[in-house]
Amino acid sequence: MGHAGTLDPMATGVLVVGINKATRLLTYIVGTSKTYEATIRLGQSTVTDDAEGDITAETIAAAVTDGDIMTAVAELTGDIQQVPSSVSAIKVNGERSYARVRAGGEVNLPARPVTVSRFEVHDIRREAGGKLRDVDVTVECSSGTYIRALARDLGTALGVGGHLTALRRTCVGPYSVEQAATLEQLAENLTVLELDDAARALFPVRELTAAEATDLSHGRRVPPSPAGPPGSDGGAPVAAFAPGGTLVALLENRGPAGAEFPAAYAKALLVFAPGNEA
Repeated sequence: MGHAGTLDPMATGVLVVGINKATRLLTYIVGTSKTYEATIRLGQSTVTDDAEGDITAETIAAAVTDGDIMTAVAELTGDIQQVPSSVSAIKVNGERSYARVRAGGEVNLPARPVTVSRFEVHDIRREAGGKLRDVDVTVECSSGTYIRALARDLGTALGVGGHLTALRRTCVGPYSVEQAATLEQLAENLTVLELDDAARALFPVRELTAAEATDLSHGRRVPPSPAGPPGSDGGAPVAAFAPGGTLVALLENRGPAGAEFPAAYAKALLVFAPGNEA
């Protein structure tokens, strides 16, 4: 078994777990986009950028208007440079950043490019007698984006500090919370998304002929997939299915490889089933 990315300690929501052959898909799931529902509290900063950490600063946020919040949210949408939360799993000289911070050390992580394709505000309300402002949002973002860091940066942009008080991951790539089950439900009935269905949701699909399925199962190349231009370096892998609907392999288009393969072709990155399983 394996997983495609953990959740923060206070977070809930989707955790994609692979079993047996499906663990081989996890590499491709890790880099997919994620969607979160979150609540950001303006007026307080914490050491962890979420409610798990001690409060390090408090500023009355009563003067922050809805318009101020919307403007700052817009500036944090799109392709941005983000400094990850210092209490994160990023390694610094072989040590996890969070371990160094919790031991009393300091960590200065460099900014890195991330994409926030959606930063939608649903509700803004006053808390603590108006001293604090809570903002409910939905964020859709690239892999590697820290929602805690978005909360911190929103508070910094508004001059009052900010942190997360709630976080729920609702989607990982094509997999949503509606498809998920709790641990208690899985303990009673281990229902899973079948490998074939998981691959069809995640990748472009190629339907193989019986001969192509057999060739791939024996390590032979097949003609290039229409989903990728001939001669490309691959792009998104393609899930290739035998005539019976069984996932046979993940394919990547390759360019000419000399006299033996003078034309473009598709090569199996991973082989899941022999052709005779069709």
